[in-house]
Amino acid sequence: MKIRKSLLALAALSTAFSLSANAETRITYKSAKTTSSYYQMAVQIAEAMKKGSNGDIIVTVEESQGSVQNVKEAAARTGNYVFTTPPVLVKLAQKELAMFKDKGNPKFADIRALFPIPSLTMHFVMRADSGVKSFADLEGKTMLIGKGSFGAREGAKYLKLFGLEDKVKLANVELNAAVGALKNRQIDGFVTAGSWPAPNVIEAAASTGVTLLSLDDEQINKTKRTKLVIPGGTYAGVDGDTVTTSLPVVAHTTTAMDDDTAYRLTKTYWEQKRAMGSANAWWNGVSGDLLVNVYGKIHPGALKYYDEAGIKVPDSAR
Repeated sequence: MKIRKSLLALAALSTAFSLSANAETRITYKSAKTTSSYYQMAVQIAEAMKKGSNGDIIVTVEESQGSVQNVKEAAARTGNYVFTTPPVLVKLAQKELAMFKDKGNPKFADIRALFPIPSLTMHFVMRADSGVKSFADLEGKTMLIGKGSFGAREGAKYLKLFGLEDKVKLANVELNAAVGALKNRQIDGFVTAGSWPAPNVIEAAASTGVTLLSLDDEQINKTKRTKLVIPGGTYAGVDGDTVTTSLPVVAHTTTAMDDDTAYRLTKTYWEQKRAMGSANAWWNGVSGDLLVNVYGKIHPGALKYYDEAGIKVPDSAR
């Protein structure tokens, strides 16, 4: 009898472990280079998912060489694959344009959006005593725009668009030296792109004092980027709103993810966002309003949550 009871107890314990294992949902989250702020965000999301689901959702973060790689892998990955990319790359992949020319795949049509994350936001940061209040004032000034990054490419593009290509001196210094160069008066300003508030801008504002340049509607239209407003008070000494441009970034998956998983993932993300924002301010710029930037369709599981929460979703994304 004792042996039979012991066997029954072991069977019950085995069943409990089996149910626990089955209840655990594992997600692969393809992010960015480990040195990027977007990798840090991925780690924060992984921690928030574990906490918000009481351990039921386990997110494994994978390093990536960039958003193009993330999109390309969507055609080969199965199951719960989540990746981040600007929505425009989903468009290019599905239409076989630019870097996806002659590299199309029918599975790109299975990509679905889940939720927005902080946007890549352009910052034109000027030393407060430089006298620069607008782009027109940049003539004859020395700027650091960096090399090879999205911010560097955008910075060079904007100078050309606004007729300043040969009128601004470009410092041959790496972006990571920008704050020191600004403080030592080697440069008048620098260009950086990242989620806001950006750590290097926070440091520059606190140590040197800065102004941020705003773009007018005509300039924003020329850039073909998304308008974004950085609220006054985000950076020390910058009391007014800064109107700038951004490249929206969205977490995506594919139709291989089941509706329940997409629902729980999206719900947990939004429920944990406030806590994430308390620890890392860049989450505070994310709201349901950013869903307007989605290209293609939102996953039905995520859509179920948005409808329950009363978050407006563009008809085109349904």
